[in-house]
Parts: sequence; structure tokens; C-alpha cells
Amino acid sequence: MTTSKKSAARPRTASPCPHPKGVLISIGGHERKDTEANDAEFADDSILKRFVEELSGDGPVVVIPTASEEPIEAARDYIKIFTDLGVKRVEVLDIRRRDEADNPECLTVLETAAGIMFTGGDQLRLTALLGGTEMLRLLKARYTHDRIVIAGTSAGAAAMSTPMIYQGRNDAGFVKDEIHVTTGLQFMHDVAVDTHFVARGRIVRMAQIIATNPGCIGLGLEEDTAVLVTNGNELEVIGNGMVVIVDGRECEGNTIHEIKPGEVFSIRNLRIHLLARGQRYTLPIQEQMHI
Repeated sequence: MTTSKKSAARPRTASPCPHPKGVLISIGGHERKDTEANDAEFADDSILKRFVEELSGDGPVVVIPTASEEPIEAARDYIKIFTDLGVKRVEVLDIRRRDEADNPECLTVLETAAGIMFTGGDQLRLTALLGGTEMLRLLKARYTHDRIVIAGTSAGAAAMSTPMIYQGRNDAGFVKDEIHVTTGLQFMHDVAVDTHFVARGRIVRMAQIIATNPGCIGLGLEEDTAVLVTNGNELEVIGNGMVVIVDGRECEGNTIHEIKPGEVFSIRNLRIHLLARGQRYTLPIQEQMHI
């Protein structure tokens, strides 16, 4: 028995999982892109200006418009805004096929990038085209080990988390199986991100996601609002709207596992936090590898 106890013991390490050195910026959509000199508020409120301020080194900002049905147009907007904000090099990776995400030239650009910007569109395009590729593996490695800034707006923000919401009407959610989820790009684990959150009334559909797994934290981002994530779990709210955090870890009366598809679910004792610009929040998630 003594031998058995010894063999079961494992040495403990101080930090089994490295905290990522990179910065994430998840944006709820419709962020301000006006850089006119007479816009006095821009310097104080702009999410994209904060993105530029967080950049480290002289590498390019890389725009990835894969989620968009009109990628050239989507990329053009960000080329202009980042150039206006003083970025010297802005490059575009217009990935439309999975094999393009494994292209050595594409990977070379990402190896030196100081910042990445995923545009809006359809988050399922991002996971279907980038999931399991060398490009995504490289981005995760750089996020873990380098101080790269990775941002996404609307679909680009929703895809950062796991689970990832990819289908469900704005007014849907109270009926079981109305909302569909899949594995996201996994820069944030055990966090579900939803965007345009207040404008499109998405609190109920987020509640259903949390009901399916109360260990997941819901992060609802309103338009022109973002969370800046450091250390993998430290959030700072930036922008002009509100962030809604839904915490179901102490929920009660959850019926999602008991009812049939098409029936209305119940859940009680969800904790809701409403956070404005400058507020901070630590995600109560367990440490785990990001690569």
C-alpha cells in the first residue's frame, strides 16, 4: 500500500499552465471608425485607437477579413483607419480556402505581426476555414508566448471563445435547441461571447448557453464596446457601451436537461454584472494551456 501511495503522488509545479502574454480585444461590433480631427471624443473613446496603443514592436497590423462576404471592402475600412492612426504597415490576409491558411507566405506574415484584426461577418466561416490549420496554431502559439494584440469585431469577437454561438435569432433562446453552438477559435476557454448584445436583445439566448453548461461564463458585448483581455483572464471594458457578464455557477432550478426540444427552459439565480468603460473583471476560469 505504501508503494501505491508513492506512485500516485505527482510533483506540483508553480505554474502548470502559462498565462498568455498576448492581448485580446473582443469588440461588440459597429465600433467607431471616425478619425476626423474635429471629433474631440475620438482620442478618449476609440477602441481601435486603444488597439494601436497596445501594439508592441514594429511588425505590421494584419487584417483578416475571412468572416466577411465582402472581404475586400471590409479590409479597406481597416487599412484606412489604422493608417490614419499612425500604423506604418497594414497587410491583408484574404483567406478564402483552408489551404491558403497553410501557405508559408501567410505564416511568414503572421510570424512578424504586431497585431491581428478579424473583421465581422459570419463566425462559422472563421472556424470552418481556420480551425485545425497551421495559421491558427501559429496565432495561438504567438498569443501564448509573445505580446501580440489579437482583436475581433462582431463575428471576429464571437469566434474567439469556446463555446461559440453561430446560429439563433435575436428574439430566440427561451425554447430548447433554438441556439446552436460549436467550438470556436479557443483564445478564451469556458467563455461564450455574444455581440450586439443590448441592441439585439440577446440576454435570453445567452442564458440558454449558460444553462447547457453553468461552468461557462457569458460575455455579452454591446456595440462600440469591447473587453481588453490580459493574462488570459483579466478584463477591462473599453468603448462607449456596456458589457453584460452572465455567471451561472451558482444557478438553481435548471431544467434544460429535463425538457424536450421545443419546450421552454427555466433557470434561477443567475448572477448578472453590468459593466461600463473602465470597469475590470477577473474571469473565474481554471488555468489551462492555450496551445
